[in-house]
Amino acid sequence: MKEPGNPGVDRIELLQTYVRIVETGSLSAAARELGTTQPTISRRLQALERLLGLRLLQRSTHVMKTTLDGERCYAHAKGLLASWHAMDAELRGMGDEPEGTLRVLAPHAFGQEQLIEPLAAYLRRYPRVQVEWLLHDRRPDYIAEGIDCAIQVGMVDDPSVVAIQLAQVSRIVVAAPGLLEGLPTPRHPRDLAALPWLAMRTFYQDEVALTRQRDDAAYRFPIRPKLSTDSLYALRNAAAQGLGAALVSEWLMLPDLRQKRLVHLVPEWRGLPLPVYLVYPYARFYPARLRLFLQAMRTTMPEILS
Repeated sequence: MKEPGNPGVDRIELLQTYVRIVETGSLSAAARELGTTQPTISRRLQALERLLGLRLLQRSTHVMKTTLDGERCYAHAKGLLASWHAMDAELRGMGDEPEGTLRVLAPHAFGQEQLIEPLAAYLRRYPRVQVEWLLHDRRPDYIAEGIDCAIQVGMVDDPSVVAIQLAQVSRIVVAAPGLLEGLPTPRHPRDLAALPWLAMRTFYQDEVALTRQRDDAAYRFPIRPKLSTDSLYALRNAAAQGLGAALVSEWLMLPDLRQKRLVHLVPEWRGLPLPVYLVYPYARFYPARLRLFLQAMRTTMPEILS
């Protein structure tokens, strides 16, 4: 892909060089990674800046940083290069031979506990693929961060992405046995309202909503949580310490329930289940490593949460 009228300028090469400069932090490091010289890297950067008519980097003796235009260029370049490489692989018939690096964002607890086994199976099956397994309970900027796909718990409201529901997470009310000492056993959600509460800020903060399984009856009550957190691990451990009751993902609580560190309250009632989605940006081409990872998750996720 060369500039019209200037056959010596390969735009793909310029964009690849610029991405490596930004990601390595220096022209010399980019030169080492690309197997060329620093003057060559500098010439490519200057050619890209001339081509775009923009200043992409600010450089001084000790510091190099991207300009605002440079940040936008980097984000677009990552997306364009990903599409280019995917198209190249598709047209060359390499779609069934995945290789390269896959960047995946997964929920912190879920990504440590439930997904490592299917991830390991995927990596053993496709040894030429490397995975960057990023654990964050947030919504990514796919292009700017170079994220290939994400596993997201909770509703997806971004119209710019593909979202495939894989399963649902069941949620139950738990508390430490000590929290209930001297109190009658709760039989109905109304009996829970007087307990101290913990909140999972991502999904509930000041109200608990429960549904009875046999007839879909619903009951809501307000809470003033003693502790609010965005960490499922912190919520579980705070509940085990007797700080309050909590509405939590059932899969994470099973060992604590078996060991009687926690008890399941009003077992006929549960929180609304949380959907689990596989999310990735729209693109005309997807590399084999991403397509096969998506396929693996669609196959294994329902089994994990069944």
